[in-house]
Amino acid sequence: MGLLDRLSVLLGLKKKEVHVLCLGLDNSGKTTIINKLKPSNAQSQNILPTIGFSIEKFKSSSLSFTVFDMSGQGRYRNLWEHYYKEGQAIIFVIDSSDRLRMVVAKEELDTLLNHPDIKHRRIPILFFANKMDLRDAVTSVKVSQLLCLENIKDKPWHICASDAIKGEGLQEGVDWLQDTVKVPSIRKHPINVKFTLLPKHSI
Repeated sequence: MGLLDRLSVLLGLKKKEVHVLCLGLDNSGKTTIINKLKPSNAQSQNILPTIGFSIEKFKSSSLSFTVFDMSGQGRYRNLWEHYYKEGQAIIFVIDSSDRLRMVVAKEELDTLLNHPDIKHRRIPILFFANKMDLRDAVTSVKVSQLLCLENIKDKPWHICASDAIKGEGLQEGVDWLQDTVKVPSIRKHPINVKFTLLPKHSI
């Protein structure tokens, strides 16, 4: 970013751009979430499984997000690590109705957290416990327990219950991400951990 760009951001004339990695297993709802976060006139009507990765953009009140929507299919997950260095934040999406595959999701999350390009960085992670509209869905608190999120001590993280199709829970997650990314890295802040529940489900 050049001097004029930096001045524009400081003066509020231009939104700061943030590179976000959107990760999670296939069929967890990653692409649907990113699509829902875009302006209504830019949203796709037909959501197809991501092959490899795609790049999408959306904006909050003060930030411009460039999102690398990474395929969660097994044969493409090895591509994730090639983009870790560029990522300034992570969105990790979980299908809260699929307990069997949550074990696989935890394995992928553990691999992510232990990667040298991620391990020693205070990179914020936003978790969406998605598909809360489904009958078998468990709460975001239960998802957190199954993924052992309480063990993440050196990164700010937040978990939101979400229904990507209706858009429920998405804006609160983006608001948290915006507030966390805007915190200057040179300052020492306590790790921010928060849960958000949708009211209709119990653990």
